Amino acid sequence: MEIFIPQFVRTALDRLNECGYEGYIVGGCVRDSLLGKKPHDYDVCTNCTPDKMLEVFANFRTIETGLKHGTLTILIEGEPVEITCYRSDGEYIGHRKPAQVTFESSLEEDLKRRDFTVNAMAYSPKEGLIDLYGGQGDLEKGIIKCVGEPEKRFDEDALRILRGLKFSSCLGFEIEEKTSKAILEQRELLKSISAERIASELKKLLCGKGVRKILLDYREVIAVFIPELRESFDFRQNNPHHFLDVYGHICLSVENVRPQWQMRLTMLLHDIGKPRMHTVDENGISHFKKHQFQGAYMAEKILKRLRIDNASAKYIYELIWEHDNRIPATKKSVRRFMAQHDFDFVMDYLEVRRADTYAQSDYKRQEKLAELDHIAELAMEIKEDNECIHICDLDINGKDLLQMGFGGKDIGIGLELALNGVIDEKVENKKEELKGYIESNFKRQDKDNT
Repeated sequence: MEIFIPQFVRTALDRLNECGYEGYIVGGCVRDSLLGKKPHDYDVCTNCTPDKMLEVFANFRTIETGLKHGTLTILIEGEPVEITCYRSDGEYIGHRKPAQVTFESSLEEDLKRRDFTVNAMAYSPKEGLIDLYGGQGDLEKGIIKCVGEPEKRFDEDALRILRGLKFSSCLGFEIEEKTSKAILEQRELLKSISAERIASELKKLLCGKGVRKILLDYREVIAVFIPELRESFDFRQNNPHHFLDVYGHICLSVENVRPQWQMRLTMLLHDIGKPRMHTVDENGISHFKKHQFQGAYMAEKILKRLRIDNASAKYIYELIWEHDNRIPATKKSVRRFMAQHDFDFVMDYLEVRRADTYAQSDYKRQEKLAELDHIAELAMEIKEDNECIHICDLDINGKDLLQMGFGGKDIGIGLELALNGVIDEKVENKKEELKGYIESNFKRQDKDNT
């Protein structure tokens, strides 16, 4: 099978060959090409040592940041190509990085240190596919399998545990039995991995097409770094709205929302507060009142622990806080909700609620969905008609209030009063009517009496 290689990568391979060295594309780009996907980037491996690489590519712009580890980045036609010398790894430190690397002359030595068979293939236009560990067959069978002994691979680098789940989720592949067993048995090694690394892999895992199965089958792995989720495992929701336990509902809701990591992380955490807010009424029916607020508080701590960026963490927090806010499907209510947030947030809020609803029982499902559709229609009307939902939309401004005799903080209070009047449909957004409304409703102490 011939793999397409873009010209800028071929230039790098040809240059190595012309100078008497081997050159192969390797890893993810080979895997993706065999799957019929366009690779995001191309990695090249070679028997050319780092010092010689500088000579080979002397006429190219190079970036030497990884040179001590055998990697040189070459810019060809404005595109980066990462070229790495064949290497073997020494003893690993802290289940993450080798204490030292040894540059090798054999491609076999380089491939046998890699994590999974589907990532341990190399290709060159001259020799074709080099597959020493059955990676192509595992791709065809849809299997994620470690190169060599899984226990050793995960002990070397514990992040591979989460990477294995990520590949399974993203590719929709099964995890081979021995590899799966080792993942579960060695999951605690993930505690040695930095939060940033965990979060990076988790984001990709959550966006995979096989995410629900991974979250269910490997829930104890996920609970290593989000232990709060364990409270929801097998926690029954004994009420008409649900047919799954809390964690089962969470996993289905993750699958239901679009594959964008902030949205999927929202769904993973949206009901995390339910077990702590559980009550049972006199009829034996379970209730989880105010779980959304408890969940938002818990999520805030989890997101901080995972080093999620502040803007995303705030957005996820707000979506969780609002996800059980069943705003009435009226223009006034939707207008006020948009004033508190914005149009995009309202659309995401509705998507979260739809994903939540589809993960519930069919009890009143159609009525719930119809109401959400109506809210969406109202929000789009408000946006398209440029209705007044912010102070800057008012037909009156601070200068007008100054002329009316207002000053200092009273100006802001007056404008806020006017905005609320417009949103609540108590006054039209017309300057003279707004002036009269403010004069009639603004309570301030007469300056002469102060």
